[in-house]
Amino acid sequence: MKAKIVVADDEPRIRKMIARLLTDEGYDVMPVENGREAVEAFLSFHPDVILLDQQMPVLTGVEALEEIKRISPNQVVLFVTAFGSISLAVDAVKKGAYDFIEKPFDNDKLVLTVGRAVEHSRMKGELSTLKKTLGEKQSSVIGENTGLRQTMIQVRRVAETNATVLIHGESGTGKELIARAIHSNSLRANGPFVAINCGAIPLTLMESELFGHERGAFTDAKEAKAGTFEQADGGTLFLDEIGELPLDAQVKLLRVLEERKITRIGGKKAIPVDVRIVAATNRNLDDEVKEGRFRLDLLYRLNVFTLILPPLRERKEDIPLLTNFFIRKYNRTLSLDVQSITPEAVKLLGSYGWPGNVRDLENAVQSAMILCTDGTIGTKYHGTLYDGTIRPEHLPDRVKGYEPAEEQPVAGSGGNSIREINAQMEKELILETLRKHNFNRTLTAEALNISRKTLFNKMKRYGLDSATDK
Repeated sequence: MKAKIVVADDEPRIRKMIARLLTDEGYDVMPVENGREAVEAFLSFHPDVILLDQQMPVLTGVEALEEIKRISPNQVVLFVTAFGSISLAVDAVKKGAYDFIEKPFDNDKLVLTVGRAVEHSRMKGELSTLKKTLGEKQSSVIGENTGLRQTMIQVRRVAETNATVLIHGESGTGKELIARAIHSNSLRANGPFVAINCGAIPLTLMESELFGHERGAFTDAKEAKAGTFEQADGGTLFLDEIGELPLDAQVKLLRVLEERKITRIGGKKAIPVDVRIVAATNRNLDDEVKEGRFRLDLLYRLNVFTLILPPLRERKEDIPLLTNFFIRKYNRTLSLDVQSITPEAVKLLGSYGWPGNVRDLENAVQSAMILCTDGTIGTKYHGTLYDGTIRPEHLPDRVKGYEPAEEQPVAGSGGNSIREINAQMEKELILETLRKHNFNRTLTAEALNISRKTLFNKMKRYGLDSATDK
């Protein structure tokens, strides 16, 4: 059965050209000349894919998109926009467009993009039927925090599109878990998921890792090698710490995102790739652009859909859930028999700042599990009971150091409590860091390894909010 395509463009020459091109490819095409006719064609023609130009009379492309999505959220729409209007295209994708095409476009690229959209539309129908039978795949992201729940709702929504996703979050917040959740809930779930840490690869090997190389391309290239783009063909490529990517590699990555083709080092043949990009960063890329370390045009390409992961210190209600999860996990993988954790130990976990976030908590729980069992359950060693229960003494020193202290006067402190002294030290540290970074809150938060929101709250608490001009 022929796939049905609606082509909406107010320029007769372009409309006829696209319609003829797609008809020659075997599609059943209905051309219309404005956004209102596109909505009417959607209702009567029941197309697999709709191509919407932005600049149209009666209803613009974005207005038609919004009306179509209100009626049928699952309708696949391709957005066509003039060269240089990336912000409009990004806005359209955020409102539900599957992908966008820039004018003037290459005919082969148009046909390829429409073909992918048609395949996506048909697979989406099959996936909807399958979900009703099997239920949605669940991710391994654990938590009841409101911000995290909202993020997971966004994950499920964006997973079913082909949009590029940029994940912001501190180290250890679970950015790769989110990327895997997007992949596993997408139509690419049966394809490969390939992850690469852009900050862990030497500059000399970066291009080879991304794009591959031919035999003899350089001294150590004894065999031809496929890069991560080829390895991820038909699936998802996760570019972790994208802010670490050197500028020359950024230029080549941008070209691949635009052309959907790669060329191996030492190669002459362009290789088509069908890859969905999910990138992640713990840096403020807007600031990186201002400092000349990141390309603005690449940021536009990557920042189509943004997800922000809250740090663990801002979702402490999830610490007991995560702790129990890690206990079950390492009981299984390490053949341990830890049965519980005392309320005192849980309180200590909740009071710690967790600069390494969830990964830091996982390491602490794993270490405590090993220390609370020595293979001889119920015995004592140097006064410590080994009975498979995690107690405060089993936790790492850095966590035990955060045990709430009694507010007793300290000698020579003028009657100030330990808590008050710590608060004063924290205030002075924040003020010193603010001055060091010219009162830039974003840079200060990064230097202190806290979120901008946490910094703002602390500044307000200590009366420093008026001490900055940024």
